[in-house]
Amino acid sequence: MVYCMLLMNTIPGGIFKSYDIRGIYPSELNEENVVPITRAIYAHLLENITEKKSLIVAIGRDMRISSDPLFEKISETLIEMGANVIDFGIVPTTSFYFGVFKYEYDGGIMITASHNTKEYNGLKIVRLSSRGTIIKIGKNTGMDDIKAKALSGVEVKSTEKGSIKKQDGVMEEEVQNSFKMVNNPVLDSFKVVADPANALGALYIEELYKHIPGELIKMNFELDGTFPAHQADPLQFDLYKDLQKKVVEKGADLGLAPDGDGDRLFFIDENGSMVPASLITALVAKEFLADNPGEKILADIRYLMTPKAIIEEKGGTLVITKVGHAFITEKLNEVGGIFAGESSGHYFFRDTGNAESQVPIILTVLKVLTREKKKLSEVINEMRRSHESGEINFKVSNAKEVLETLKEKYGEGEIDEMDGLAVNFSGWRFSVRTSNTEPLLRLNVEGLEPDIVEEKKKEIIEIIEKVGK
Repeated sequence: MVYCMLLMNTIPGGIFKSYDIRGIYPSELNEENVVPITRAIYAHLLENITEKKSLIVAIGRDMRISSDPLFEKISETLIEMGANVIDFGIVPTTSFYFGVFKYEYDGGIMITASHNTKEYNGLKIVRLSSRGTIIKIGKNTGMDDIKAKALSGVEVKSTEKGSIKKQDGVMEEEVQNSFKMVNNPVLDSFKVVADPANALGALYIEELYKHIPGELIKMNFELDGTFPAHQADPLQFDLYKDLQKKVVEKGADLGLAPDGDGDRLFFIDENGSMVPASLITALVAKEFLADNPGEKILADIRYLMTPKAIIEEKGGTLVITKVGHAFITEKLNEVGGIFAGESSGHYFFRDTGNAESQVPIILTVLKVLTREKKKLSEVINEMRRSHESGEINFKVSNAKEVLETLKEKYGEGEIDEMDGLAVNFSGWRFSVRTSNTEPLLRLNVEGLEPDIVEEKKKEIIEIIEKVGK
């Protein structure tokens, strides 16, 4: 009993998030408390994979200073409990997902804090479904169970110790699989500038450029867990001003901005402008529907008008999802779609176990540019069916009251409360939802005309600022 109470004091409950476990190292997540957390993860996996007495668990990690010591403790703990550990080494999260999927490992732990600053680290947890697809452990898929087990000090005893084996080449196999997914295109030679911010996206971009023509101009490619150049978060567009300038200065065809663990990606066109992820979703959906007519394509509720129009024009079916990569993988497992895109730059494929992969996205964009003989901005503008406000964030303590006020104000529209509040009108729509990762209320507005977007954005902001506390 004393042991359990000690655990409750040394594991902050707040590190168990909607999509992963994440906290400041070493005050919130460290070599001591990662042991009971690992025991809880393994116990959860065993309960959900009942036909086995011991499991094969893959581990990947990023380049943060704390990732190696956490890996040592996690792998040591798993071995003591009888697990056979597969060490993927330092790999992008996309390669980690692909490796678990391809080799049908029972589960996996990716040690990363994604785009967070250097003080953080975390664990992304997956298991394989009975159909062989990836299940991400999150709010709806077992995180509460892992949290309860970790805080109570669950033990998993085994009569035999497990083992550990290093497995190289997973990322290289992910890249080769990406070529097959997009039908091995023959590409023109393009000039591309990339800024992975000293993080994991550098790995798959470099590997990709071993197999395609073109000039790759590298910025901040040396892996460094202290992030000396800038934080690896492409949603903070100001962090990528140097990349945008470099694209223009070098006369490049496009720029690439992956996030810290490589599972998100934003494009920059030849003019130095960030391309909204919803438009990349529409572009990729169009390409995949050309070869797979009638398929389901998923998009999150924030920006839908352009993807919906393109998908329906090409004979596909749009399925709307909640925001969050774990929720989207869960929805793909449920409905069986071929592809999904999220407004934050996550892109998911059936052929990668319903998890993210960014290399097929890059290849698809280059394939379209090769075929169309047009600039990226031209291709994107032809794809555009709507205009977007960009996300506006508010710190409020009465989010429920704000949402109810907006629901009453815009009650004549088509109401959707799947994820916060979304309201659809004939020429415009908006989405307001609480963040799954930060204490924020997030607003997104889109419409057929830019003027209506600006008008409605100002109108809704006034309401939120008036009602919000």
